[in-house]
Amino acid sequence: MRNLKLLRTQEFQPVQALGNPQCFSIRTDRGTLLIGTEYGIVELDPVTQEVTNEVYLTAEGFLPEDGSGHIVGIEDLPDQESACVATATGDVILCNLNTNQLECVGSVEGGLTVMSWSPDQELVLLATGQQTLILMTRDFEPITESHIHQDDFGEGKFITVGWGKKETQFHGSAGKQAAHTKPMEMPPASPWDDHRPRITWRGDGQYFAVSAVCPGTGARKIRVWSRELVLQTTSEPVPGLEQALAWKPSGSLIASTQDKANKHDVVFFEKNGLLHGEFTLPFEKGQVKVKELLWNSESVILAVWLEELKSESNPQPKAYVQLWTAGNYHWYLKQSLHFGSSEDSPIVSLAWDREIPYRLHVLCQQWRHFCYDWQWSTDRSTGEEASDPAHVAVIDGDKVLLTAFRHAVVPPPLCTYVLQLPCTVNQVAFPMEPSRSGDLAVLDASNRISIFRSDGHVDKEPTVKVGAVGGSGFKVSVAVPRLEKSYRIDLGDNRERKNPLGLRLVTWLQDDLFLAVSQGLLPAQTIIHHLNLSSSAEEGRVDISSPVSVDGVVISLCCDPKNKVVALQLSDGQIMKYLWGAEMPTVIPWLSSSGAAVRFPSWCVQTALAMIGGEETVFGLTDRCRFFINDVEVASNVTSFAIHDEFLLVTTHSHTCQCLSLKNTSLKALQSGLGSTSVPNSETLRKVERGSRIVTIVPQDTKLILQVPRGNLETIHHRALVLAQVRKWLDRLQFKEAFECMRKLRINLNFIYDHNPKVFLENVETFIKQIDSVNYINLFLAELKEEDFTKTMYPPLDPSSTHELHSSNSKKVDLICDAMRTAMENISASKYCLSILTSHVKKSPPELATVLQRIRELREQAPATAGSVSAEEALKYLLYLVDVGELYDHSLGTYDFDLVIMVAEKSQKDPKEYLPFLNKLKKMESNYQRYCIDKYLKRYPKALHHLRKCGAEHFSEFLNLVKDQNLYNEALKLYLPDTPEYKAISCAYGEYLIQKHLPEQAGLIFFRCRAFEKALDAFLMSGSWQQALCSASELCFTEDKLASLARSMAGKLSEKRKYTDAAILLEQYAKDYEEAILLLLEGAAWDEALRLVYKYRRTDILETNFKPSLLEVQRNHLAFLEAQKAAFSRYRTRLSVVRELKQQARNELLDFEAPNCPESDLFSDTSSIVTASDTSSKYTHSNSRISARSSKNRRKAERKKHSLKEGNPLEDIALLEVLGEIVRSVDGLKDEVHCLLKHLVLFGYDGQAQKLQQALEETLQLMEHTLPEIWSPDLQQSPANPILGPNSTANSITAAYSQQKMTTPAVQDSELFIPPKLNKSTQWKLNWEQ
Repeated sequence: MRNLKLLRTQEFQPVQALGNPQCFSIRTDRGTLLIGTEYGIVELDPVTQEVTNEVYLTAEGFLPEDGSGHIVGIEDLPDQESACVATATGDVILCNLNTNQLECVGSVEGGLTVMSWSPDQELVLLATGQQTLILMTRDFEPITESHIHQDDFGEGKFITVGWGKKETQFHGSAGKQAAHTKPMEMPPASPWDDHRPRITWRGDGQYFAVSAVCPGTGARKIRVWSRELVLQTTSEPVPGLEQALAWKPSGSLIASTQDKANKHDVVFFEKNGLLHGEFTLPFEKGQVKVKELLWNSESVILAVWLEELKSESNPQPKAYVQLWTAGNYHWYLKQSLHFGSSEDSPIVSLAWDREIPYRLHVLCQQWRHFCYDWQWSTDRSTGEEASDPAHVAVIDGDKVLLTAFRHAVVPPPLCTYVLQLPCTVNQVAFPMEPSRSGDLAVLDASNRISIFRSDGHVDKEPTVKVGAVGGSGFKVSVAVPRLEKSYRIDLGDNRERKNPLGLRLVTWLQDDLFLAVSQGLLPAQTIIHHLNLSSSAEEGRVDISSPVSVDGVVISLCCDPKNKVVALQLSDGQIMKYLWGAEMPTVIPWLSSSGAAVRFPSWCVQTALAMIGGEETVFGLTDRCRFFINDVEVASNVTSFAIHDEFLLVTTHSHTCQCLSLKNTSLKALQSGLGSTSVPNSETLRKVERGSRIVTIVPQDTKLILQVPRGNLETIHHRALVLAQVRKWLDRLQFKEAFECMRKLRINLNFIYDHNPKVFLENVETFIKQIDSVNYINLFLAELKEEDFTKTMYPPLDPSSTHELHSSNSKKVDLICDAMRTAMENISASKYCLSILTSHVKKSPPELATVLQRIRELREQAPATAGSVSAEEALKYLLYLVDVGELYDHSLGTYDFDLVIMVAEKSQKDPKEYLPFLNKLKKMESNYQRYCIDKYLKRYPKALHHLRKCGAEHFSEFLNLVKDQNLYNEALKLYLPDTPEYKAISCAYGEYLIQKHLPEQAGLIFFRCRAFEKALDAFLMSGSWQQALCSASELCFTEDKLASLARSMAGKLSEKRKYTDAAILLEQYAKDYEEAILLLLEGAAWDEALRLVYKYRRTDILETNFKPSLLEVQRNHLAFLEAQKAAFSRYRTRLSVVRELKQQARNELLDFEAPNCPESDLFSDTSSIVTASDTSSKYTHSNSRISARSSKNRRKAERKKHSLKEGNPLEDIALLEVLGEIVRSVDGLKDEVHCLLKHLVLFGYDGQAQKLQQALEETLQLMEHTLPEIWSPDLQQSPANPILGPNSTANSITAAYSQQKMTTPAVQDSELFIPPKLNKSTQWKLNWEQ
């Protein structure tokens, strides 16, 4: 659905040269034209409009001097810097364009009619006047010669299997007489046919076709020849076949023309000579003749050169050049150039440029030359409101095919409306004003602007035909465009006759103001015109005013109606700003935010304006898929783009469509967004069909229309557009539109709430009233989840636009269900009964009991009114939401047997199973019945509560249920503490706690229920001697029995090294203070032992036991400190040695990795791969006897891992571990040594005290000074092996593992690299020494 837009037209004024043009060739390397005349060759520079070279062929007699000579062909040979010229007299001349030297490379006696070079310029084909073909190489060496007219069909002759004679074959409705009909006689060629052969080559140069008039019949016939001049096929007889011939460069079809009985067609032949397709020219029979057909190099555009036939009624025939394209098996007439009468400015020749596919050269008499540059463009309306119909206009001859994509997506060539014009259409334009976006302006070939309005008019217009949205028998429900008026453009100076496309880039700025550009007086100059519509006369006219001249060729323009600014793009990529709304319109350079002039790196075929970060920015797309934003290339694979609202949509060569937000973004963000091709869970990217291009986007909607290469349309709903539109609807509280869109396009309905929870909860009633459908509300409630979909599935493109969640501790689903249920009950509880039930079921946990209660209320209500829901219907609906088995259990839990039977009847249960069970329950007492039901439903706390009400005779069953289900706490709450039932439950509870190895808690339970004997046993078991003594007191133990109990408990406490507690029992309850003092001395409790000595006045114990214990402990501490100090020094020395050895190994590996090391290439890529078992293994070496299933072996392996054995790979880590243990053990002696020092001094052992204090102080100082050396800062920052650090390489890692088996430490050993901390706050030293 694209049109051909004229980017640039260059009209070159006549030059002074001898003779008249006859043919021309393009010198692509220099951009000049080689024009053949009756006197020679003229080289013309179109830029300077000067003749750069003239070569006369009359000087050496190749052409007659009287001007009667004729050049039949001219070809530029760029590699030889020469031109090959063929004359009608039979000479083939090679002309050096640098020296103007002429060389006759061949001559044919019978003369020449055509010279044609192959596309690769390796072969040249000559058609002679004797109806022969001569094939030569590029060096003009003859290859072969053959007659044009051959009786044989060719090598591709069809094969017949010979099934019967023609007379015996079936002829269908024609009957048997068809077998006797004579073959149709071929009429001779048209009277205006020049009877010259036509030669056309296929694009690859492997075949060529020749159209020639057969001498026998006088009709034209097409023959296909191979590159070796071997006849391949001959076309079928085609009456009325004409002279034009053009082989499509892609090789699929050969185009020619045919004059039929009532029409004039362009027909297509296959390589086998059979017809394949056609289209009709828009002229009456006998009105025109087709001079030539030409395909452009991309095989997309077919140019048709026509001339009117001269007659008495038409003494001044006109010339036309039409451009046809095909799409979806339909041929469109995209452009029609009317060159006026042939006497005034007849066309001599035309040709497509070989280098620039869409450039057409037209050469006329009087040395006038036109150059047209075309490009594809999609003409679409630019409105942004919901009233915009999203029009797309397609030019097709004298018709405009207008499609309103808001109402219907109609595939081409169908359309919504057909606008019929009196003349062929060249340009269409939509207004830039948003309020007029549905209108359309059409510029036709007669320079008339026709204005069509879309203002709600539904009556049929004679110029407007309704297409796919209605026809005969259908009522048209959409507005039909109407032709308001046509306006004549008078360019003056007869200019429209000489250059049929003088105005280009017509833009509709305001209701009565158009903008257009044309070529200035100089080729590199452009004039901007303001076209003001004036309707003073019966036929409107256009006043051309305010011409502004621009230095440069304007090739595109885009408009911003808000700021009254037009961005002009020059042919060199520079962007200019045209201020058309000013009093004096001016053109200034377009500046970026940095103040630099904006210039595209390459000229673009499509431009647009948009705001980025508050700055108006220019977007551009080249024909090579390079995408620019201002002067920055942000992508190189973009095939099409469009700006919609606040989004930029692009399609790419990777068959994706990206939708990027332009709001609150930057140029770098867009560049990175276009560069990312795979973003998980991203709404900006989606796959599309290969080769898709953007046609249009429906405003205030979600439809994105794409066209694929074969021509058909696809409508997609891009997720970014959908979510953006849904967000707008939700912000406007248009819940119905948002809900229907989300339901249709499979957007999770949670988004309605998650987008703005606060607003939704405040407008729940509005939501329900707009939806107004029980089914839709149920669907919404059924999809609810606790997940916040704005953070997971649909994150916003602009994070600043997120809304805060509703400030409530309630769960999201419960909150919505409660709010919805309250609103529905306020509106109409009977109407929304099913939705109310759904809101109960969706809560967590589901309120099935409440649901069943509501169903029971429905059953008990009066007969249902119209529109209300019965209990049966409600229950049937409920079974869709809840499992029938679960619902049966909940109904049973209501103790309503009628409701249970109603539910059971809807289930698959066998009545023989549930009816006896229900009948048995009905016979029971009420509380016991409910107990049985609750026990069946495994609601044991409720069952316990109902069984309690059944009386004391059921207490044994009650106690068994408590024991089976461990319901001790619930059971204790049902009885008073002084009752025997309470004591029985407590005793059972205590025994349960003892089984769970919680004797202390069991003792408390026993003590509380006054079961003191069991409490005593439990306290003895737990070691709680204080509570045990309390229990013994409650049991009234005698002193002897209490002393025996105390001695027993003291023995157990001393075994647990709780000497102080044991001494209290012995002294206070067993009355054995001597044994208590000995236990205190054994536990080094010096203060408490000394107190008891003086309490009981046994100072003799000081000499016998106290002082010897002091000295013995002092000696033990000295020996321990000496051993720890020696071990610390030894391990520290060994750690230094191990680290030095490892550093040497690392240095060797680094030397091994030197660039000039000859062994550096020995390690392959595969050898550098370290397996997971190497890096994360739990063990340092393989051991088949170690099994992960044995905990004993695992502990053994752990001990081996940190072995202090020399040579162990982890020896340094083992040394760190043991050094840390030594430091912590010595630091932990401070309190114990402090107490010991006090008592040594107390009893006069100053020397021993000083010696002990000095030993501990020296040991601590040694450790404190060496801690930074052992646990260095580098070790703390990088505990892992440096071999695996950032400076390592694949080869170094491989060598480390293969040679030294070095592995990284386990993760759980990371605390070993943290130095132990010394407690310096403890004051353990005695100050008397200082």
